[in-house]
Amino acid sequence: MAPVAPALAPYVASLTAYDVDLGAPGVHRGLPSTTLTLVLPVGDPLDVGWRGVPSSRETRWSSVSGLHARPAEIHHDGHQRGVQLGLTPIGARALLGLPAAELSGEMLELAEVAPRLRHLPERLAECPADLRATLVARALLAELAHRGAPAARAEVGRALAGLTRGATVQQVADDVGYSRRHLATLVRRECGLTPQEVRRVGRFERSRAQLGRRPLAAVAHDCGYADQAHLSREWVDLAGCPPTTWLREEFPFLQDLGRAEP
Repeated sequence: MAPVAPALAPYVASLTAYDVDLGAPGVHRGLPSTTLTLVLPVGDPLDVGWRGVPSSRETRWSSVSGLHARPAEIHHDGHQRGVQLGLTPIGARALLGLPAAELSGEMLELAEVAPRLRHLPERLAECPADLRATLVARALLAELAHRGAPAARAEVGRALAGLTRGATVQQVADDVGYSRRHLATLVRRECGLTPQEVRRVGRFERSRAQLGRRPLAAVAHDCGYADQAHLSREWVDLAGCPPTTWLREEFPFLQDLGRAEP
């Protein structure tokens, strides 16, 4: 994972240049997250769609996915190269020029969302591997300079952060001084998910970060699940598989991704 420039830090949660040999063709799961996902493949287009929605599967030279509560499926030939970014909800406004809510549940190409960045996939294809992350970061910095930093509502950002950390909807409403109903309207208008969905995806994301490093029962307890069975049910619903399957099939890929080219 490459360091993110300070000017991009509020808008880009992660930026990873990857070159991963998976050994054999297969299907990689794209899991729900509290950030939007921008993928720029190199060498071969990305073959991706929502799980259980065959009509959504397409090959793309870029993919922008809004917040969602279901998994995507990436079909690969055993080798994946490119750059992947996690954009914060306010990052959608700053870098793509639209609220994250307009992308919720969507999977689009970059040119459809941010026409000024439509040439980025071509530029990336011609870029040396060790400069790919830098190229993308510079393009985003230029876009930020063109658009200007958006005027963020501090209470909405605080609400999303609280829900992601696991605070209850009532606790967050009390913290920002809104009724639960008004909070729900603001959160959905900003990111496209309800407060309960943001909290659920945040809890799922925290559990994913601990899987493979701690016993499942401990992960379930620390992340706020009733028990290990509750954790497993949520994983089947949000990831399309129980955590034990993800650990066997996907965890090695995440370890390789962590060692990908910076």
